[in-house]
Amino acid sequence: MIYLDNSATTKPYPEVLQVYEQVSERFFGNPSSLHQLGIDASRLLSETRKQMLHYTGFKQYEIIFTSGATEANNIAIKGAALAKMNRGKHIVTTAIEHPSVFESFEQLKDLFGFDITYIQVSEHGHVDMTQLKEALRPDTVLVSMMHVNNETGAVQPIEEAAGIIREYAKDALFHVDGVQGIGKVAFNKQIDVDLLTMSGHKIHGLKGTGALFLKKNVVLAPFITGGEQEFGLRSGTENPAGAVSLVKAMKQSFELLEKHHDQMLALKTELQKQLREIEGVVINTPLMHSAPHIVNFSVPGIQIEVLLHMLEKEGIYVSTTSACSAKKKEPSRVLLAMGKSEKVTKSSMRISLTYGQGPDLAPHIITTIAQSVKKLKGMR
Repeated sequence: MIYLDNSATTKPYPEVLQVYEQVSERFFGNPSSLHQLGIDASRLLSETRKQMLHYTGFKQYEIIFTSGATEANNIAIKGAALAKMNRGKHIVTTAIEHPSVFESFEQLKDLFGFDITYIQVSEHGHVDMTQLKEALRPDTVLVSMMHVNNETGAVQPIEEAAGIIREYAKDALFHVDGVQGIGKVAFNKQIDVDLLTMSGHKIHGLKGTGALFLKKNVVLAPFITGGEQEFGLRSGTENPAGAVSLVKAMKQSFELLEKHHDQMLALKTELQKQLREIEGVVINTPLMHSAPHIVNFSVPGIQIEVLLHMLEKEGIYVSTTSACSAKKKEPSRVLLAMGKSEKVTKSSMRISLTYGQGPDLAPHIITTIAQSVKKLKGMR
């Protein structure tokens, strides 16, 4: 089996499963309880937050543990906008955001009357910084932008965006969806970001784990009330085992990235090169300023789901669009924003890699794809 759907989810490290079980058995007390078992669990959570800040280098943040990035994005976006709505109701995001961001913005518009500006992207999928500058207003209270696009792998100029926001809308909060970047693409630890979200199961952690990095002194409206846990933003009994497993996955992924980055990038580069030589294939991932683990391509004129299942029969697992949108069978909103035709957007496929997968896999992957595409085109 060659698993190439790591942007949808990853296989947990054995060590992550082990530490989750160990913590669940030993630190099962409720961290809010006053007896020793509760105190021990609470201390473990505090130590876990310190370790997470140490490994990331994000020393100026608090950490809100969540059930994943979708929840973290909802907490960040809705919490920021609602906390600042008395100052202004203009919010800004891009045309290529993950559904958890895009739909949060739409909900703020529909339920609370926020005014949204959607920044467009180039043909390569990179956010237009001139448009961002022109979009910012005195009443702008929030800007949200992903670091790495989950479909194409395009890396966004987050550092430049932060500088523009601080100059032209200095009171606006800046949220970054870091799900596809953390553990895959270097991130400037000194960048001026107010809110940063991540997911455990994208870095070989467990589903149901994630985090929101919240800059100290940033105020959000509470998202889930009823117990004051997680700084009063996400009430409910904390999950020490999930938090520890998340940090374990993060530490191990950072170490493996340092060791295997060049190997993973070499495979991605070889796949892009050889896919380009297959007749009828369109490459959607940009050659420059893209992450080392994502290759997106289209085969216009064929049913992409059929190709996916043909590859699956050969032991190669890939995905169409993003996992959160795949079952809708709609054209990719991301590719449409890049100016791609409807035929291209309806026939896109994503290969997403992980640590330890190198260029030696390319010949088998490409041969299988080429043979399957040729067979499908012959069936028309």
